[in-house]
Amino acid sequence: MKKQLLIAAVAATMGTAAIADISITGAAKVNYTHTDYDDASTADTNAFKNEMDLKVKGSHGDTTVVMNFGNDTAGTGTITSEDNYVSTKVGDVSIKVGDWDNGNNALRASSRGANKFSASTSFGDIGVTYDASGDAGDDTVKVSASVAGVSASYKAVDGGEDVSLSTSVAGVSISYLGLNRDAANMDRSVVEISGSANGVGIKVAQASADSGDAIDGDTWMGDFEGASGAYALSAGQDVTAIELSTSIAGNSVKFRNVDIDGVAGQDTSFNKVIVTRPLANGTTFEATYTDLDDKGSTTTDGATLDLELAVKF
Repeated sequence: MKKQLLIAAVAATMGTAAIADISITGAAKVNYTHTDYDDASTADTNAFKNEMDLKVKGSHGDTTVVMNFGNDTAGTGTITSEDNYVSTKVGDVSIKVGDWDNGNNALRASSRGANKFSASTSFGDIGVTYDASGDAGDDTVKVSASVAGVSASYKAVDGGEDVSLSTSVAGVSISYLGLNRDAANMDRSVVEISGSANGVGIKVAQASADSGDAIDGDTWMGDFEGASGAYALSAGQDVTAIELSTSIAGNSVKFRNVDIDGVAGQDTSFNKVIVTRPLANGTTFEATYTDLDDKGSTTTDGATLDLELAVKF
């Protein structure tokens, strides 16, 4: 009897440790998209797509291991290994080693790097981060600080610098991001202002690119990630976007207008209405209607309806 009690106690302890130190989270979504083209010679399209993501996280003390897996290939059944890294602390220095994505912003697409190294620490109100990727030659140093309510960062990159500023004044948030490059006509920048009035959220943004480079970010302004994005932009094209958001009968409702210009004959604009509603079964339903007017093409104008069912766990 004593042995049985001892075994049960040990098993319970091991089970508790596993639950406390390992977590599994994920998300899944299924989309049906119908596009009705204005040009009679272009056939309307119907498509189904599903995306699945799984994140496994294990921790022991100050050390954490993260492994991400995804199936984002239109339902082919291929599962790929995505972000995989180890993070820990050595004294006051936080260290991260492995493979991870650098994330999107309004000016550049994200990219996943392999065998990366990051070390960060702080000196009072000043943060310093060093990022490297072996012999890739893209080592960067970022310095960030917050002074009088203004958050600022400066990153020295190969062939230029990244500068960001953000603050909030009377409930209005203002941010600036500049990707400045030493090469001629290669600078990009974006300014975004957001706030709310009478229950309506308002966001306005202006992104600009010099004649030698193109905006290819993926944010609420639009998916401009080159060939893989919904709207591939040419060098020198600028983007102006506005979003109004509110809640109606338990639904989140957003309206967006985006204008793309700066290159003769290639102006594009689209209006987008997004209605999102949480369902009782734990999923979220989202309907997105997009009306596109593309001056650079006679075959892409049209209206698209995207119906999405998504869940997170």
